[in-house]
Parts: sequence; C-alpha cells; structure tokens
Amino acid sequence: MKILQLIQKPQPRGAETFAAQLSDNLEQQGHSSKLFALFDSGDANKFNRSYVPVKANASTRLWDKKGWRSLANIITEENPDVIQANAGDTLKYAVFSKLLYRWRQPIVFRNASTLSSYLRNPLQKFYTGFLLSQVDAIASVSEHSKQDLVRLFPKLVERIITIPIGLEEKAATSNPFPAWPNGCVNLVHVGGFSFEKNHKGLLRIFKKIVTVIPSTHLWLVGDGPLKSEIEALVKDLGLKDKVTFTGFVQNPLDYTAHGDALLLPSIIEGLPGVILEAMLYETPVVATKVGGVGEVVISDETGWLVDKGDEAGFADAVSSLLENSQNTGRIVSNASSRVKERYMNQDIARLFINLYHKLL
Repeated sequence: MKILQLIQKPQPRGAETFAAQLSDNLEQQGHSSKLFALFDSGDANKFNRSYVPVKANASTRLWDKKGWRSLANIITEENPDVIQANAGDTLKYAVFSKLLYRWRQPIVFRNASTLSSYLRNPLQKFYTGFLLSQVDAIASVSEHSKQDLVRLFPKLVERIITIPIGLEEKAATSNPFPAWPNGCVNLVHVGGFSFEKNHKGLLRIFKKIVTVIPSTHLWLVGDGPLKSEIEALVKDLGLKDKVTFTGFVQNPLDYTAHGDALLLPSIIEGLPGVILEAMLYETPVVATKVGGVGEVVISDETGWLVDKGDEAGFADAVSSLLENSQNTGRIVSNASSRVKERYMNQDIARLFINLYHKLL
C-alpha cells in the first residue's frame, strides 16, 4: 500500500512526531508512506524528518482554495491508496480538497486530543461534525478520546476506533543533569508552554514539594508562547534557584529517561507520548486524570494518578514515590512491561495497516 501522511507543519511535537515514526514503521513493514506538511514552520530544522511541502497559506486557512487544489494535485501525482490526516487543520484540508477536486482515496483522521475541550459553541460543533462526517475512519489515540467523540457525534460511532500512539525501541540516552555537590532530586516536565500543560499549577505543586524535600529541582523542557509568563511566575514564587528552563532541546528523552520523576499535571490531554517514554525507561510518572492518561497511568500499578485540580494530592504523590524506593521500583517495572506489551510502534503500525486494508 501507499499512504500519504498529512501533517500540520514540520515541528517536533506529538502528532507530527508520531506521524513520522508511523511512516518509518509502515515502510519497514513493506509499505510506502510519505509525509506532506501543510504549512511552513520556523521549527522545520528541528524536525529531522523528510517531508514534502503542500504550500498551503496559513493566513487564509479558513478558505484556502489554492491550498486545497495544491493538495489535490499532489494526490493525483502520488496516487496513494489512503490519505491520513494527522490532527490540526489537516482534516479540513483533506475534506475540502476531496469535495472540490473529486479524488477518490479514503481519508483516515487521527484524533490526538479530546475535542469537546475545544468545541466551545454550537457553530464549531456543527462545522467539526460536518468535516468528520466526510472521512472514512477516525483513529482516536485513547478510549477516552473515542468515547468523547461518540458523545459529540453519535452517528459516527461505527467509524471510530482506538489506536494509541506508540514508541520506538529503547535507545541509548545521555544524562543531561549536572553532578550536584550535595545531591539533588531532578523532577522533569516535558511539554510546550501552553494553557493545556498547566505550568502555573505545576509551579504551585513544586513549591509544596520543596517545603517537604528541599533537595528537589524542577526542569521545564520545551518552549512555547507562555514561557515568558511562566519565567516571571518562577521569580514571583521565589523559585528561581530551584527551576531550570531548558528551552528547545534536540532530544528531550534524555531528561525523561534520567529524571527522578516525570510530572504532568495537564488540564487537557489525549494520550501524551512523554508518559509512555518515561514508563519505558522506568522513570516514575505522576499525572492528572485527564483524557486518556488514566488508561496508562494506574495508581499503585503503573504510576501515580491524581484527580484534576488536586495540587496537594499531586505533591503528596511525588513525596511518596521519592520516599518509598521499594514500592516505586515495583511500579516502574510494571509500567515498563506494560508499554513493551501494548505501545510499541511496530505493533501500532500493524493496527493502522489492518485499518487501511478494511477501507480498501
């Protein structure tokens, strides 16, 4: 089979990174899979994956007839068997291109989030429902994301399946942390500085942790629009010497793999790959129960799961895992085994291959 993977833009983020890894694994299993990016990106040099630009116009994306035609021309030239739209504007471009220019290939939409968190008015819901009604299959990254879609659009229930994100095989990593003179506990958060990731709540939680375990240090890995605001908050909370902003790093897995714990107090999530990475490398995970997180982080079995908004409970969970090494060792071993059994990319690719075959 020949698959055309459509991504928003070349950037080192979850949906785009997974689409690239899926393409690699599809090709390793004997299929052809290419990445096509709708928009240009200042982060293209950080993507480290080959892709073909669609040359859509980001400033006119609400009605980009030239972009839709450009995509149609690519599909005519490439003649793939299946088009996969991977989150963001890719759904809209695929649907309108097909409606206007009458290409025949089925569309698979990969839903990487909890859509109800973003559809804030009836018009948005109607528009999204129309777009989804035009696709042939929807692959949601978690059972939670799937059920969220079913509640929003019950008529689409037969088209929606759950196919989680996956991971590449375990690779060598480098320890990025300094050799602290008096020892230090390195707590890690990996993610863009956006509202969904809840950096403000994380800092409040961390301040509680520091009062109990003064040797802790928080590493914020990533970049994003709210970074300067969070830097100011760190100063206001008197945590300047206890928090490090790494900015963009080429391999955030180094921090995840060598940290003493991964903290993810998100407000909105689908199924974050960074959690699975931490589990694979036996780093303890403390996360809030949002989206599909609870499907992989199971309290006292594979991690520490805390109710959304329970900042005191989150801080207590971090203290508990740091103070009870025997129990923590058991949990991280369980978590690593579960990821190897259920969330490796070579197996996830087979699920997509089965889906493509059914559509064809």
